[in-house]
Amino acid sequence: MPNRYHRVLVVVAVGALAMATSACRADRARSGESSSAAVGSSLVALRGVRVVDGSGGPPIENATVVLEGERVREVGPNVTVPKGARVVDLGGTTMVPGLVSDHSHLGMVDGTRASVANETRANILRQLRQYEAYGVTTVTSLGLNGPVFYELQPDLHRGALPGADVFGADRGIGVPSGAPPVEAGTENLYRVETPEQAVAAVRDSATRHPDLVKIWVDDFHGSLHQKMSPEIQRAVIDEAHRLGLRVAAHVYYLDDARRLVQEGVDILAHGVRDRAVDDAFVKLLRDKKTWYIPTLGLDESFYLFAEAPPFTREMWVRHALQPALAAQFDDPAWRASVLADAKKLKADKDSVANNLANVKKLYDGGVAIGFGTDSGATPLRIPGFAELHEVALMVKAGLPPVQAIRIATSRAAELLGHPDRGMLAPGKLADFVIVEGDPTKDVDDLTRIVEVWHRGRKVSGALSSFQP
Repeated sequence: MPNRYHRVLVVVAVGALAMATSACRADRARSGESSSAAVGSSLVALRGVRVVDGSGGPPIENATVVLEGERVREVGPNVTVPKGARVVDLGGTTMVPGLVSDHSHLGMVDGTRASVANETRANILRQLRQYEAYGVTTVTSLGLNGPVFYELQPDLHRGALPGADVFGADRGIGVPSGAPPVEAGTENLYRVETPEQAVAAVRDSATRHPDLVKIWVDDFHGSLHQKMSPEIQRAVIDEAHRLGLRVAAHVYYLDDARRLVQEGVDILAHGVRDRAVDDAFVKLLRDKKTWYIPTLGLDESFYLFAEAPPFTREMWVRHALQPALAAQFDDPAWRASVLADAKKLKADKDSVANNLANVKKLYDGGVAIGFGTDSGATPLRIPGFAELHEVALMVKAGLPPVQAIRIATSRAAELLGHPDRGMLAPGKLADFVIVEGDPTKDVDDLTRIVEVWHRGRKVSGALSSFQP
């Protein structure tokens, strides 16, 4: 939450004034506010910037964006700067709405380990600050959320803590010996064996007022012993809908996805990756208004850093890595061990190819596409990096850059049911990223972050200064 400083209308001694100034600086540092940010007026005018507003339309050149408090007041090329506003000249840069993740996980990863034991206040806040520094200003933690998540959420919603805002799917529902392949107690995950247990899990979850309900349906490409039965899936969907909650499903196979959509699931939380989708499936998704989150980088993450293409050595990537993870990626023995499993490597690459082709077909067919990466579920899916890379993968799949940005911003916010963000328009939250270049022409310019603003104030600068 932005600090508020008030003019002192009485004469004070020099020593007292110095103490007050020092205290203000300390407060500002704790909140993450830039030391150069003005603290007088709640009006800020950002001038001379190219605006990609998240609508999917062409950029607005040489625009002025007026902020009032934590919201956008005006956007356009002919906006008059209000009297008393603090003016910031951003000539030559581009403003993009803060990215909105519809599928991530919080508190699972620390260094090279993934475990619910990592769900601590400090670890979650560390991740949320990293998301924010990479321009992801809203994160949906899609399952495995325990008590710490709920302790932090109210303050994050108010902007009282540094880092991205958070929404969530409570604990999520799996089955014994099935997905997700993590050891977790009942505080973080339900594992149900019958439809009756599934109904009870949904009802218990609803007492915490989650934004979504999550189910893990598939067997992680044949690596697990159990899949969730259709009977349990139907029980979860029916009970969640009775209670006014939407359901997101972890899927891999087209057959599972087709059945779930027919039964009324609201969100497919991963792309179909076992084979090409058909025209009937495209029509089914469109007719049912089911959201589809492709998570294009999910299977690629298993081998990307082992293959180590040149861009993974760039600063914007390296600054997202915790030291232990960077050391693992730099270890030739680790890279060789990953690449030695030729069967898995081929399966993962086939999954990526199917996912890329399927999202293009679904996008062209008018299906509602959401945005997520499964970042934070394993050390290989890195907060912030995964999201910026996902936008580039959508472009690789054949989507125009401006539409990929729209999916990652306004469409993702629409899926989440929070249209107060994800667009640069009057009345919306002033969450945005300033980058060099024009990402509607070269999507890689999204990685050239100059500043990130959240709720109307600058919260971080260039990624070269960020430390995970």
